[in-house]
Amino acid sequence: MTDHAAESETSKPRGRPRKAPANQLARKALIRVGLVYLTERGFTDVSVDEILAASGKTKGTFYHHFKSKADYGHALIEAYHDYFAAKLQRCFSDESLTPLDRLRHFVDEAEQGMARHDFRRGCLVGNLGQEKAALTEDMCALLIAVLKDWQRRTADCLQFALAEGQIAPQQDPEALAEFFWIGWEGAVLRAKLERSPDPLRHFASGFFSLLTNTPLTHSSLQN
Repeated sequence: MTDHAAESETSKPRGRPRKAPANQLARKALIRVGLVYLTERGFTDVSVDEILAASGKTKGTFYHHFKSKADYGHALIEAYHDYFAAKLQRCFSDESLTPLDRLRHFVDEAEQGMARHDFRRGCLVGNLGQEKAALTEDMCALLIAVLKDWQRRTADCLQFALAEGQIAPQQDPEALAEFFWIGWEGAVLRAKLERSPDPLRHFASGFFSLLTNTPLTHSSLQN
């Protein structure tokens, strides 16, 4: 660093960080309300007017940030993925736990998250996946890409478990990860339907038992 650069660094005003611009805060508010509504209900069931009433924003503000409701839905999927990918990264990178315990930690956290809202809120990606007829092709493609990213992160965690001898050597981490997310999304939907943690616990128990018993491969998923 030059003397001039150092002087510039030390002469910068200190204090509270600058607030985000109002338009950025408005967009975040619309996204936040949308995530709440769409994890509890669905894309077709929630109107733009409801989002505006809950967020306190005007229709002009909404359409300043989003070209359409579909564009808004696309932004919600991206925001939810950012949040969820960070959660997976935090759980799966915890080196104080064994790889399988990292996955168990994620499962426990997910159950606690649903319980905090009395199992009224589910997974935004799972909810939207049930409304394919109402979604654009871009939204459907994004949902698939998000699920594949979560699956890849889980496969990496299971690969570490395989390397540490925590799961049977003949198991395929990629197939296991695919099976996990297919089953987990179904368990979340049923937990929301029943307002109960039992579907989550039953699926998790079966999945972890599977890891050391009957091998799961891509070919067995297709049969």
